Amino acid sequence: MFEFGKRTYIMGILNVTPDSFSDGGEYLGVDKAVEHAKEMVREGADIIDVGAESTRPGAKEVSEEEELKRLIPVIKRLVKEIDIPISVDTYKSRVAEEVLKLGCHIINDVWGLQRDKNMAKVVAKYDVPVIIMHNQIGTEYKKDIMESIKDFLKESIRLAKEAGVKEKNIILDPGIGFGKTPKQNMEVMRRLSELTELGYPILLGTSRKSMIGKILDLPPKERVEGTIATTVMGIMQGVDIVRVHDVKENLRAAKVTDAIFRK
Repeated sequence: MFEFGKRTYIMGILNVTPDSFSDGGEYLGVDKAVEHAKEMVREGADIIDVGAESTRPGAKEVSEEEELKRLIPVIKRLVKEIDIPISVDTYKSRVAEEVLKLGCHIINDVWGLQRDKNMAKVVAKYDVPVIIMHNQIGTEYKKDIMESIKDFLKESIRLAKEAGVKEKNIILDPGIGFGKTPKQNMEVMRRLSELTELGYPILLGTSRKSMIGKILDLPPKERVEGTIATTVMGIMQGVDIVRVHDVKENLRAAKVTDAIFRK
């Protein structure tokens, strides 16, 4: 599905939620959601990541039934109407199984297979890539933050392998904005290259996040340039996929960075 190391892949964000921090409610209707996905494909997205539960700080959890109600009509259309991989952003194994049955290609788990212990088995059963993200409740770290992130990810990798997930299907995400203060997020950004020591592809998701907002003092939709800066920094430190709202702009930045830094 991917040839990591040759270029940066662009994952376009499609939120079918009423309460996402940046574009909540904009793509709630199935037709609107599908058209936005197609627009991102036209702009050069390599993957579409569909989320039906907001993971912004303070967001309310939704039930499996509600999440599936939002996802299923959109996924059914997307698997027929677009020809790039579809990822679903969920930490619930039942939701993952239902969308994989429909033909979804990737699972993006913001709790790194550690919230729902059945998730690794589902991913292994369908033999699909899984994005394992670092997350925690609160922002206290008992030791160095990057060592803590690596320890968490190592445990997730252990769970994945134990369940039968293939090495080639594991992708890591440092979880910018999750269980971290803005200052901690900036430290993780500075030290992203340390994650390459684990030997797996890395996804970076910084798009329009509060770290950028705090630096620029701007609302989410005016954080495009700030996001691009983090995209470039990520690629320079070994990131393989960037998860973004603004596909066209980040793709252009990634192409230039790839041309200079990837040999």
